[in-house]
Amino acid sequence: MPRRQRVRHAPFEHLGPLDTAIPVSTGTARLTLENDGSVLLDVNGVPSSQLNPDPEHLVFEYMRWMLLVLDEGFGGPAGYEAAGDVAAGALQVAHLGGGGCSLPRAIASRYPRSRQIVVEIDELLAKQVRTWFDLPRSPQLRLRIDDALTALESWRDDRFDVLVRDVFSGPVTPEPLISIHAAEHAARVLRGGGIYLANCAAPPGTGLLADEIATLSAVFGYVGAIAEPAHLTGKRRGNCVLVASDQPLPEGIDRALRSDAVSVRLAPASQVAALARAGKILGQDQGRAGAPSR
Repeated sequence: MPRRQRVRHAPFEHLGPLDTAIPVSTGTARLTLENDGSVLLDVNGVPSSQLNPDPEHLVFEYMRWMLLVLDEGFGGPAGYEAAGDVAAGALQVAHLGGGGCSLPRAIASRYPRSRQIVVEIDELLAKQVRTWFDLPRSPQLRLRIDDALTALESWRDDRFDVLVRDVFSGPVTPEPLISIHAAEHAARVLRGGGIYLANCAAPPGTGLLADEIATLSAVFGYVGAIAEPAHLTGKRRGNCVLVASDQPLPEGIDRALRSDAVSVRLAPASQVAALARAGKILGQDQGRAGAPSR
């Protein structure tokens, strides 16, 4: 897919104080200005987001991979509009986890007629980042202050084209959000052909990646994993993007990944199946007891 010509973007004009602890609802945040003009946002000592003045320049590689999946799945902005979906409301996207809203900001720029909702539990942080990074206003980008699982359970069936999970408590995703209960709700709120994107940061030796793939495979007909080879084999920690849908995954994902600066791939279907067999379904007893109806 040809890249659109980029324009120069002004630096952020309304940042908070740099290199100092800034109180937020869950603790403290810190802003660091990088040499390329981007701003790194740490929350409670953990890197949360990095935003460039150019909204579509995503510094965190896993976010680039997520945006790439959207482009391949929906044909990019031109392809999606040509398909007549603008009249139906364009892309409807939900994000579980906000931070600095790097990916929502990129999607808003790339798909300007999209409608997004971002669920963020930290109320003060959400208010700050809207100002610091000049985020688009509602209805293009709406911020909801809520617990991610509570929001997911509350949404009606078949509401979204894309659901993104990028929630962390420290370095790990809270257990309720990686359970089969959450996966079933994710499938429920997606439209037919919708795409679920989950950021899995599995510590080496834990088997968490295999468990997450097994859990998603119990709910979705098609599951893929985007990661560097060392991450797929569990040799070191890294962000892996899990892709799930009720329809076959977009054919061009692996080819498009070759242009990324990181040596990354879409795992072969045989490797994903092997990981699913090796993993266990997370929260199976609790999830099945309260499984949503389709």
